[in-house]
Amino acid sequence: MSINVGIIGTGRIADMQLAPAMQHVSGARLWSILSRDNQRAAEFARRHGAQAPVNAHTSLASFLADPSLEAVIVATPDGLHAQQAIAAARAGKHVLLEKPMATTLEDARAINETCTEERVKLGIAYHLRWHKGHQRIAEMLHDGKLGHPRYARAMWTWKADDNSNWRAHQELGRWWGLAGVGTHCVDLLRWMLMPQCGEVTRCSGMLDKSQYGGPHDETASVTMQFEKGVVADITTSVVFSAPSRFELYCDDATVICENTLGPTGGGSISINNAPLDFEFENPYVGEVQNFIDAIEGNARIVVPGAEGVRNVELLLQASE
Repeated sequence: MSINVGIIGTGRIADMQLAPAMQHVSGARLWSILSRDNQRAAEFARRHGAQAPVNAHTSLASFLADPSLEAVIVATPDGLHAQQAIAAARAGKHVLLEKPMATTLEDARAINETCTEERVKLGIAYHLRWHKGHQRIAEMLHDGKLGHPRYARAMWTWKADDNSNWRAHQELGRWWGLAGVGTHCVDLLRWMLMPQCGEVTRCSGMLDKSQYGGPHDETASVTMQFEKGVVADITTSVVFSAPSRFELYCDDATVICENTLGPTGGGSISINNAPLDFEFENPYVGEVQNFIDAIEGNARIVVPGAEGVRNVELLLQASE
């Protein structure tokens, strides 16, 4: 028996990552698509094999009214998440929500509370947690095999051609680089460090907006400090391109991850200059599989709504 999953949004992540990943998830079936444009929805549904008798919608109400639809993946611009996720939960659909989960703390909390009240599963789509190399590092770190962590740093940038991206503007987003990739770095660092270092107690940022002069971050430098004093830094930018890099410095190990911060599950990792072997697997498959397994009662949601709420809270602190 398969869970019928609909996708809200037909943008790049939905088209290039989420819908293709569905073909490799056990117990899941791509069912229907919601887009503002009917032709776009129909073409997306055809291309990815959505199986509902009526598989393309432009109305959220009609999309959610389908009694055979059991779960939704929300992959729309950040400012639309709250309305869509709350409506889905109230219709009794489980929700996998792209990141960041909302653009305000109030909306993030409302999504989480509604899903709890309606007793539907809520997962936040931080796919870096399913990178096999990251998982090996986290396991060794949390088992004490690397020693106590002392410092960590994540850098993830890309060069935008212009400022036409919706994240550069206020209508649908609140952050640009921080929402595109910085939110992933916040989640990665909390996942890695919190078991030994406690919660983030301080978070501050410096933002530059000088290239395009818009309302949102173009380059951002964020510093987080954890309860036990450990400091972690994040750098994001949309005005220059650099190799992505995650560094972790512990008492007994130096961990360097080159080009692992991305969609592929690839890159290279070294520990004390020795290469770490890991399988290259599509992290989006793992992300969606966890969601389906949780719906079926066979797993816990790895990144629950409360983590998404905390991530939004830290993004807000970083951009004050």
